Amino acid sequence: MPIEEPGRGPRALANMRAEARDICEVIPLTSENEFHVTTATMMTGNAVLFDSRITDVEYARTPGHVARGVLDHFQISLCIDGEMRFSSGRRDVTMMPGDICLIDMAQPNHTVLRGGGGRSRLMALILQRAMMAPRLAHPDSSTATLLPANHPHARLIANHFAELAANARPGIPSVDATVEAIADLVAAAAGGTADIMVGVDRAERQLYLAMIKRHIAANLETAALTAGELCREFAISRATLYRLFEADGGLAHYVREQRLNRAFQKMISPLEQDKGLMNLAVTMRFSSDSTFIRAFRRKFGVTPGDLREVADRWLQETGAIPEIDTVLHQLARQRKSHAK
Repeated sequence: MPIEEPGRGPRALANMRAEARDICEVIPLTSENEFHVTTATMMTGNAVLFDSRITDVEYARTPGHVARGVLDHFQISLCIDGEMRFSSGRRDVTMMPGDICLIDMAQPNHTVLRGGGGRSRLMALILQRAMMAPRLAHPDSSTATLLPANHPHARLIANHFAELAANARPGIPSVDATVEAIADLVAAAAGGTADIMVGVDRAERQLYLAMIKRHIAANLETAALTAGELCREFAISRATLYRLFEADGGLAHYVREQRLNRAFQKMISPLEQDKGLMNLAVTMRFSSDSTFIRAFRRKFGVTPGDLREVADRWLQETGAIPEIDTVLHQLARQRKSHAK
């Protein structure tokens, strides 16, 4: 879960300055009474994600701050609201909403955030140098690399920032893999090593596939999951879409499997107990209840009726909603017992 720290006024400014003392100087561009900041911090297995909303402010990271060695990392920043101006040496970039920038925190730099009368919002993925530098052909000259919002990979990376903010938890392979793929794409834009440049297509496919699968999960009960709808939604060709799902048995097979999984979850939920099979089949976009029952039995080895019976009994005996694995285990034991 994200750790959120809201604050307003002189006390919030003093706290922020104390926390950032060894990293940078915090200079508000409003009165201290108008200063307002909210920062959420999320830990992943191989990175830290910050999501901050703040009134107009400057950050000055001086050679003295760098010499303290507290933050020898790379930062991938996404501007969501407002404007961010970043400068380091002769490099100077201005970020608008949707833009992404690679920043080397081992170099002195200066950042100005302006919210246009409100608060700017910036998300930043902090990566250890040992993770990012080997991906870059020239790591010491890659800072201030800008991916504008119209860059082919900017929307893709921004979408995954939002997903990381919602689901970042240490040790989850999908989260760690997403961070690795983001690092690969940003490194490629900044001038990656030969290995990174060769693997760009793989990283891109990985992020597209994860993004499309999230969209599918959010729309299982709608008809908006045809190849045509998904191609329009994600601006990709049918050939690309079909290639993405080859390892999952094809797009149609993947969608059908996910709808059956969702149906399983619904059937063991007390909130869905009063809904008939026809209603559930229609909700999950099957053509008929008989088609749904056959598909369900092929996947899980039991009929929906058998499943409900076991789930109901478990709920009555324990007072708890059973886990999917628990139900399948109970059904397997039941079949084994009948076989004897």
